Amino acid sequence: MKIDDIIKLKGRRKITMLTAYDYPTAGIVDKAGIDIILVGDSLANVVLGLDSTTKVGMTEMLHHAKAVTRAVKNALVIADMPYDSYQLNPEESVKNAQRFISEAGCGGVKLEWFDRCLEVTEKIISAGIPVMGHIGLTPQTVDKIGGFKCRGKDAQTAKSLIEQAQELEKKGCFAIVLECVPDKIAQLISKKIKIPTIGIGAGIYCNGQVLVINDMLGLFTNHTPKFVKKYADLSPVILKAVEDFKNEVIEEKFPAPEHSFTIKDEELKKINEN
Repeated sequence: MKIDDIIKLKGRRKITMLTAYDYPTAGIVDKAGIDIILVGDSLANVVLGLDSTTKVGMTEMLHHAKAVTRAVKNALVIADMPYDSYQLNPEESVKNAQRFISEAGCGGVKLEWFDRCLEVTEKIISAGIPVMGHIGLTPQTVDKIGGFKCRGKDAQTAKSLIEQAQELEKKGCFAIVLECVPDKIAQLISKKIKIPTIGIGAGIYCNGQVLVINDMLGLFTNHTPKFVKKYADLSPVILKAVEDFKNEVIEEKFPAPEHSFTIKDEELKKINEN
């Protein structure tokens, strides 16, 4: 899947996008035919146990992005730019974005909206790197915008979101994630711009949908956002498997003969003779 393929899907069918952070998961997601795989900075929360996405950096993101791209054959892989790679150090943004392309083999990067977002977006796109925008609830700057809550519920902030989307389109973004935005505002944005919108907690009218895979599979149980649908609840399944393993080891039921290697009696006898 290429950038142009994603853009052309707008108006034809809904775009599908999921996160992945490792080789086996990325391989499964790709095999399922998901259009875009996001190596999200949600890695900080659902994989590394950190309390903020701002605490994950280039080292971790590149490490996991490389694992994902090794597995993917068809999907477009996009990497989240970590907070310190472009918001704290805008001057380093192009160099950092380029590493996701040249070192990790990603097809583009995603940037969350912040004060200098348009400036940084323009620089990265001018360097030939595809950029996906992200507006609405932006977890990297959540402390500055009033916490984890829906954005655009009043006319003033809704108009601001529409303007942000239009400006990002003008700068050359190929798609925009809308997070925690009222469905009718997401519909307005989707109609006003020509590039695809990918919703997460933004209703049915977006051109596509994204979820964090650990949430939709029930693997991350600390918190489940309102907009998440659990398509499977794997945590209790995994817990039971681990408990069964523990009990069988203690009870000497595992390993069974079929899980063990053997040596011929005559060879064993030679050892004993010595």
